[in-house]
Amino acid sequence: MTDLFRDKMANSARRVSHTLLRWPAWAAYAASAWSLIYGALGIYWTFGGSGFPFGAANDPEGAALSILAGVQVETAAPVIAAMGLVGAVVGLAMAWTWGRGFSRTVLLGIAWSFAAVLLLVVPDARGLLVTALVPIVLIGAPFGWPSENFFDAIPWPVMNQFVLTGGGFLWVAAAVAYQRRSRNACMNCGRSDTDTGWTTPAAAARWGRWATAVAAIVPLVYATTRLAWELGIPLGISEEILRTGQAGGGLWSGVALSTVAVGGAIFTLGLIQPWGEIFPRWLPLLGGKRVSIWLAVVPASLVSVLVAMAGLMFVRKTVLGNSFFTLTDGWAAIGPVLLWPIWGVALGAATLAYYYRRRGRCRHCGLGRTITGGN
Repeated sequence: MTDLFRDKMANSARRVSHTLLRWPAWAAYAASAWSLIYGALGIYWTFGGSGFPFGAANDPEGAALSILAGVQVETAAPVIAAMGLVGAVVGLAMAWTWGRGFSRTVLLGIAWSFAAVLLLVVPDARGLLVTALVPIVLIGAPFGWPSENFFDAIPWPVMNQFVLTGGGFLWVAAAVAYQRRSRNACMNCGRSDTDTGWTTPAAAARWGRWATAVAAIVPLVYATTRLAWELGIPLGISEEILRTGQAGGGLWSGVALSTVAVGGAIFTLGLIQPWGEIFPRWLPLLGGKRVSIWLAVVPASLVSVLVAMAGLMFVRKTVLGNSFFTLTDGWAAIGPVLLWPIWGVALGAATLAYYYRRRGRCRHCGLGRTITGGN
């Protein structure tokens, strides 16, 4: 029975892997289906359904964070329904490779606009905080921390942000697949005979080093200030602000993010280090084996989006003058988080360079060259 179970699990893993590798074939259909389902929720909310996740009345915790804090269900829900219908139609048009010239540009503009809004505009920093706390909670679970179920404590408006983020990534995949399909590039790797040199492994290694350095330094700047505060050192802020934060317990979220940021900075360096391609030999079971490209690309891409999104939120609040801190409170009060958009962009670029450097020869179109240590 054990061998039979193991064989079934292996077959299931192979089927899942095969399906994921064929993402260009189904990405636009998935984006269309996601839009249709979320649009149906918009109709449900329009006619009085419960669970509308936007606006201060329905998401009081997000009143000071969300760009949609001021919306009303009576006006926003019909817009969601209409945009869902538009997305469903556009997704099908892209899946069937409709559009040439101007119409192709329009479809791509809509797809990338959906992706940008869902990934960078609507969500706020709470998604990043929850993601940062997950590894800490998993480590603390055997020791009884936290005492309550962490995931049950996440409110629906925050869970909805992850739903939106998933939809945003589907639209990114749909747009990329449509771009490739409509310009006769390889559906699996995106290469064509007319590709420019910046995507070659050698070029990606050069600009990827700079992007990786920035993506590793920025979180360390943030982590240094927040960890110093928790140690009672008013680095870049006044003593009064430090004592206020300590008394209110508001420093712990910064410590959680700082701890993850330090770990993230270390893992970011793996994008240009040998141990980012081959597991160190001292690791049990994995030592000496190649690191799958997607094991690095998927989490790094997610973190780059979450960080950029949270950073844009802080920039928006600072510009509008309703941030928790201002620059007059000290350079460390708001300065490090204003660098988060740069961190997110740099991490995204470093991840892309890692992918270009390691992808090697495409098994479908034959373009590219085999790279030692590749996927």
